[in-house]
Amino acid sequence: MSDPAIDPATFQSLEALGERLPDILASPKDAGRLDLIVVRPDAGLREMPDRIAVNGPEGLPGDHWIRGSGYVNEDGSGDVNASVCIMMSACIRAIAGEDVATWAPAGDNLFIDMDLTPANMPPGTRFAIGTAEFVVTEVPHNGCQQFIDRYGRDACLFVNTGAGKEHRLRGIYARVITDGEIAVGDSVRKLP
Repeated sequence: MSDPAIDPATFQSLEALGERLPDILASPKDAGRLDLIVVRPDAGLREMPDRIAVNGPEGLPGDHWIRGSGYVNEDGSGDVNASVCIMMSACIRAIAGEDVATWAPAGDNLFIDMDLTPANMPPGTRFAIGTAEFVVTEVPHNGCQQFIDRYGRDACLFVNTGAGKEHRLRGIYARVITDGEIAVGDSVRKLP
């Protein structure tokens, strides 16, 4: 499907988003839930499978990151350290509402109900979803013009400045370290 049109009248103000910060930061610390999977086959296109097999070389098979759509290697291929982008469900819910179809345009692959702040999930943190394992990478994840177009300038300011930047509300990048299958509703567990 292509990105759904989001009514600019529903864009949240910076003040309204700031009021939601305590709820966002109250996300589970050690055990969460996978709420949405998104594969981006090409710019502006989104597929939302209920389950998918993930692997180290591809991340989420069929996702366009591998063609160098974001962070790239010298040969133009995608950087495996940016192969899986993840956002906190509580944050996108504050920005886009309850309908998960409005979450997909954010451009993230996984939306999880878990605290992704640097204090809770710094780079190097390993975590499992379903039978797959991931590691948080050091690649920064920032809002861009497309995020502004889809959710408004205030939403981008909220995740990219001040407390939003400090708490990494735009999300994280991770890579698959153990191939496996993940499904919506799976638990998300930090690993030792």
